[in-house]
Amino acid sequence: MAELLNEVIAQGGTTAMTRPVTGAELRAWMQTERAIWHIAEDAGGTMLGFQWVEPHPKLGADVAQIASFARPGRTRLGIGSALFEATRAACRGTGYRWINAEIRADNEGGLIYYQSRGFETYGHIRDRRLDDGTRVDKVLKRFDV
Repeated sequence: MAELLNEVIAQGGTTAMTRPVTGAELRAWMQTERAIWHIAEDAGGTMLGFQWVEPHPKLGADVAQIASFARPGRTRLGIGSALFEATRAACRGTGYRWINAEIRADNEGGLIYYQSRGFETYGHIRDRRLDDGTRVDKVLKRFDV
């Protein structure tokens, strides 16, 4: 998963993450209480994408913060749809009331993806500074579980 995420980070423009991550970091993130992780692989076991939610640090324990990643060049294959169906069902079973997505305003593919899943825009974050100094706007979307 770290290899796939680092490929997305290196490509740039679709995630607020700007520095590579390690497998150890991802394993630590997985230990977050009430975190839910799903992966998508092809028949040969190649990682195609992954998605996770965890309690939003500011909106409360019943709001899940979502992150979704697909291998560059392997989008539009139904990976995101399958991942979200699994995530949505798990969120309902875990007691989350809604799912929050913060999407870079310049990430057209991400905006389309979340809109097509039924997320609705409820706000914006203007001029957010990323770790590398880049400034971006974000679109806030929610999905009621």
